[in-house]
Amino acid sequence: MNIFPAIDLYQGKAVRLFKGDYNNMTVYSSDPPAKAQEFASQGAEYIHLVDLEGAKDGSLVNFDTVASIIRRSGLNAQIGGGIRSEDAISRYLDIGVMRVILGTVALENPDFLADMVSKYGEKIAVGVDIRDGLVAVKGWLETSSTDCFEFIERLSETGVRTIICTDISKDGAMSGTNLPLYQKLQSSFSMDIVASGGVSSISDVKSLRDIGLYGAILGRGIYTGDIILSKAIEVAR
Repeated sequence: MNIFPAIDLYQGKAVRLFKGDYNNMTVYSSDPPAKAQEFASQGAEYIHLVDLEGAKDGSLVNFDTVASIIRRSGLNAQIGGGIRSEDAISRYLDIGVMRVILGTVALENPDFLADMVSKYGEKIAVGVDIRDGLVAVKGWLETSSTDCFEFIERLSETGVRTIICTDISKDGAMSGTNLPLYQKLQSSFSMDIVASGGVSSISDVKSLRDIGLYGAILGRGIYTGDIILSKAIEVAR
């Protein structure tokens, strides 16, 4: 299993939200590229980036910061948040992003998603953000009426290879991750599934590894010291 330390970007800073609440934000670093270099020094090969401002309004507000993170850290980056056009996709891929994550647009414009998957293949992933079994969109500010498993089935049929699945109720809460959800996903779909939300201990990492997931995203736990990144990487392998 691969470990993706996370940097959520807001106004050029590395922050974490509590359960997706923009009014409950903690700033952990004013120098995200330096934080990414720190992750690399601890053995990370990958990084998960989210443009929180982009997720709300569809713009690439933190594009320059993302470029600097990739350039300075050398990590394999996946990026989500506000990517709703082919221009945005190509701009990110041009600066060396490994994989772009579509969210709102993947649900609202399935034809666009199919076109992008056809054109860019495995470089296109989809973020499936779940609130009470339904897919949340627009930076988690809205909840759709679409069942998450029905949506993932559609993604699989479209040819999407990788999904980043977040249980919003667990995100940033340090209360453990939703293991039954990921067990069901892993047994139901032949896709690369990345777990996100509530991974708050080495025990969580072991449990997700044992399910057989492709990856897990580590957020607040590595900032608070509850998880030592190098140890998590070792355990995941």
